[in-house]
Amino acid sequence: MPPADILGDEKDARRPLTVSELTERIQFTLEGAFATVWVVGEITDLSRPQSGHIYLSLKDAGARLPAVVWRSVAGKLDFDPKDGQEVICQGDISVYPPHGKYQLVIRRMEPRGLGALQLALKKLHAKLAAEGLFDPVHKKPLPRFPRQIAFVTSPTGAAIRDFLEVLRRRWQAVHVWVVPVRVQGEGAAREIAEAVRLVNRLATPPDVCIVGRGGGSPEDLWCFNEEEVVRAIFASRVPVVSAVGHEIDITLSDLAADLRALTPSEAAERVVPSGDDVRRALDSLRQRVTTGVRSRLAQSRWRVDAVAASRPFRRPYELVRDRERRLDEVGSRLSRAIENRLMHSRQRVAALASRLEALNPRAVLGRGYSITLRADDGSLVVDASTVAPGEQITTRLARGEVTSRVEDRILSPDDES
Repeated sequence: MPPADILGDEKDARRPLTVSELTERIQFTLEGAFATVWVVGEITDLSRPQSGHIYLSLKDAGARLPAVVWRSVAGKLDFDPKDGQEVICQGDISVYPPHGKYQLVIRRMEPRGLGALQLALKKLHAKLAAEGLFDPVHKKPLPRFPRQIAFVTSPTGAAIRDFLEVLRRRWQAVHVWVVPVRVQGEGAAREIAEAVRLVNRLATPPDVCIVGRGGGSPEDLWCFNEEEVVRAIFASRVPVVSAVGHEIDITLSDLAADLRALTPSEAAERVVPSGDDVRRALDSLRQRVTTGVRSRLAQSRWRVDAVAASRPFRRPYELVRDRERRLDEVGSRLSRAIENRLMHSRQRVAALASRLEALNPRAVLGRGYSITLRADDGSLVVDASTVAPGEQITTRLARGEVTSRVEDRILSPDDES
């Protein structure tokens, strides 16, 4: 039982209560009666001040309940609460005396319905991202001029009609294969994934594969978030364009595809070029080529004219004559050089001959000298002591020789000593 000073007794029944006393009694009653409650409702008026707490209200068709998530609990939530989400909360009722308002202090919060799907989507996204399925490095480029396109979609939906209409307007040199599948509901994800794999198994695969539909609610688009579809798109060897048709919500198929288009019509615009743009580009290219060829021709003509006007072409033999004249000059210089060289050589030879003539013994003999030789061996006699009386000697004169016999010899005083 609550204490008497809180609830009072019969004696105090008519005593007026202060606001604080009444609030305190209400607080004690509520917090005691609703220690732990589970509440389901839609989030509204959500705010996140810098303190880290989350303030919000839970509402349904008939009432609104203020609530708070303290920072210690907010950091442990598995999802990001937003206005409009339907959630299931566990907590306890408390009264905030300064405002005289009761509120739900949330200890646990879980999404309900689509919120649960969003939580599952967040976990799947984290898993596939960790495996690299959304990494831009794996994105394949689209061909500039595709000739065959496969469109995995419902054959009766507006997506294929919008796509073909834009395609016919932009570029008609392409063949489109429609791969019919369900794009929502039970079994749609399995059909889409199998269709993508089928496109890759074709003997002649198309240049581009488009996967999509003509928009819808998040629940309608949910099959494009299924893991089987995402993995089939990632494993496709054919470039895949995701055209789910919803500009706000991004599906996991959008992230795994090589290119995302907001709508099937935009997919047609991004997959094939515009015929008008191509024609304008060709016209511009033709003008550039024409201008370039004319410029090159003008430059070549100018160079030919310059060469034709040059001296060798105007006077072709003048160069030969110049070369002949230079050759004659070189020949003349060479002849003079040779003559000078020969003259210097002759002078040197004459000088050497004079020097040799001066040293020639015969020249000495011409001045009255003679050379004495032994008659027996022809050796030169330079010392009287080397011959004996009676020995035959030969005296060579400037002209002829004289043979004589030694009768006597006269030695110089140096020899006698």
